[in-house]
Amino acid sequence: MSPLIFVEPDTQQKLSILSAEAGFEATTVPAVERVQQGMRHPAGFLYTARKEGGGTARLFKVLQTNACRYACRYCFTSCAVRRSRTTFKPDELATTFIALHRSRQVDGLFLSSGIVPDANATMEKMLATVERLRLKEGYTGYIHLKLIPGAAFEYIERAVELADRVSLNLEAPNAERLAMLAPEKEFAGSMWGRMAWAAGLIRRARAAGRPAARSLTTQFVVGPAGESDRELLETAARTHRDLDLRRAFFSAFHPIERTPFADMPAEDPLRELRLYQADFMLRDYGFTVDELPFDERGLLPRTITPKQAWAERHLVEPIDVNVAPRRLLLRIPGIGPRSADRIIAMRREMHLRDMAHLARLGVVVNWAAPYVLLDGRRPPEQGRLW
Repeated sequence: MSPLIFVEPDTQQKLSILSAEAGFEATTVPAVERVQQGMRHPAGFLYTARKEGGGTARLFKVLQTNACRYACRYCFTSCAVRRSRTTFKPDELATTFIALHRSRQVDGLFLSSGIVPDANATMEKMLATVERLRLKEGYTGYIHLKLIPGAAFEYIERAVELADRVSLNLEAPNAERLAMLAPEKEFAGSMWGRMAWAAGLIRRARAAGRPAARSLTTQFVVGPAGESDRELLETAARTHRDLDLRRAFFSAFHPIERTPFADMPAEDPLRELRLYQADFMLRDYGFTVDELPFDERGLLPRTITPKQAWAERHLVEPIDVNVAPRRLLLRIPGIGPRSADRIIAMRREMHLRDMAHLARLGVVVNWAAPYVLLDGRRPPEQGRLW
């Protein structure tokens, strides 16, 4: 019998494997929109991410390794799943990225990883990759770096110094739900505690005018632990309030072959979208969790947006957009922070008398029409303006 020969994958093979599996990390777009827009680039390793200030960026999204010591029940890198494992050496990954960047194929790096042999060893490799880019290659562009649960605090500090954005995936809203997804992980210290430490570092650096990551984010897996929307949004609200978290990402569960959850049904992508919309209400519109339109099971409606559902219950009297303060304008469906600011600026110059004025200011008039007054009068019934 011939002996078995193991052949180390070359860089291109590693790129194919580790970029494909990085696709399970959320970007900046709900699943419904990702499906509609085709957010993954034909090149395979590129993902189009929407910038918060508008426009898009092409991210090189990749894992340092797809090997992992943990047996998370939903995860493609679980050690319980039989699959090919490979790892980028720090210099190899840095060289691969910088070549893509210099040839103008990518705009930034999104680096995550499986965890092996432990959290500190994993973060050392990731930090070595980023340090090579920053210090040797002179790369000053965008880097989003994942923080590894349980990593030493000095590694968290170094990550905050090097990256533009750092994130740590909580995965679940609380310890009870996390135990159903990842029984080996610990919620309070290794996950929430590390996020709190990173948040404090970012706040102190910002106050002192020192370079540091601009933002901190997290991600939740939606569905397989049986959590309610209320549980997820209560934790998201806590991250915004206590950790200055810029974004909470929600990832609708999709079963992966050979994992313990392989036979569970996929979560409805529309649920993910409603969670994003509700989180925006908490973060940008001045709503509280208790104001969100949950049903008796703690779930949001699927057929209409959470803001529309709230308005149907509470906006009994329409709001005059010519006199309403900003906080009330933000309660009207179809009016967001930007259109509210435009309304306030425009009404200093003129009275808003018809829905066409609002449409030009960015209002979704078909959503807003039932809830507004223009100069004390309801707008006339009308068809779509576009």
